[in-house]
Amino acid sequence: MAAAGRTDGEVGGGVAGSRIAVAGATGLIGSALVRSLTADGHEVVRLVRREPRAGDEVRWDPEQGYVDAAGLVGCDAVVNLAGAGIGDRRWSEAYKARLRDGRVNGTQALAEALASLDDGPRVLVNGSAIGYYGDTGDRAVDEDAPAGAGFLPELCVAWEAAAAPAREAGVRTVFARTGLVVAREGGAWGRLFPLFRAGLGGRLGDGRQYWSFIALHDEVAALRHLLDRQDLSGPFNLTAPHPPTNREITAAMGRVLGRPTPFPVPAPVLRAVLGEMASEVLGSQRVLPRRLSESGFAFAFPEIEDAIRAAG
Repeated sequence: MAAAGRTDGEVGGGVAGSRIAVAGATGLIGSALVRSLTADGHEVVRLVRREPRAGDEVRWDPEQGYVDAAGLVGCDAVVNLAGAGIGDRRWSEAYKARLRDGRVNGTQALAEALASLDDGPRVLVNGSAIGYYGDTGDRAVDEDAPAGAGFLPELCVAWEAAAAPAREAGVRTVFARTGLVVAREGGAWGRLFPLFRAGLGGRLGDGRQYWSFIALHDEVAALRHLLDRQDLSGPFNLTAPHPPTNREITAAMGRVLGRPTPFPVPAPVLRAVLGEMASEVLGSQRVLPRRLSESGFAFAFPEIEDAIRAAG
């Protein structure tokens, strides 16, 4: 896809020459995306919270809703993956405010900046999460399903709504509703791998809850697919097509790592340790990537065991 004024290839595609701003460039997904883009010869502009030290950095403060809009001039696209980790800490009221402010205020600042520029990026791929749907139990849901109830669904709704200024200004806006990313380096799986390698892994609660995952490789490929395709906008579930249960994931981890999985973690223990966040661990989300699949995207690691092997 070529942004306005460009004729040298697709944004994020295999042809070098695009200039792409990335917020959250040091996170698990953002750093992998930056590596992929730069390896293909694209120029990446990083949004940073400190004073810029180089020409490829732009100052912003997501919690305070500030971005240096002038620094986005000449960029073809913006990818916003910024936000404090959902599972990094117990959910105190202060941490929930931080989770919300960074995502909502930061997205609004970017959207307003894009809307204000005459020659700015024409594409915004904005982070979101399958937390949008809440607990779906055994029911499979796709992008047409309504938002659920609770902190995470309400956060995701506000997060996506904050991009309205860009969308209303004609910027193609995509919401990447990401599932649990299978990777060694960070996120939920970054915590699971050491436990299972030590023989301490086990199912959580009764293990019947669905965990909708995506391999890190496929996450990056999907983001680039969404950047490239100028006919795609709105929400896309970035999850593998066959969501497994926690019990199935536990068994797959044991097989791949060659470790027993004898220690289930009872639900009351999880609630005591994790507080409100335990409901997300014990909840079930059976989320399908209907729109992504219909757009022609092909998963390299559609099954959980293959994704674990690729990450491990």
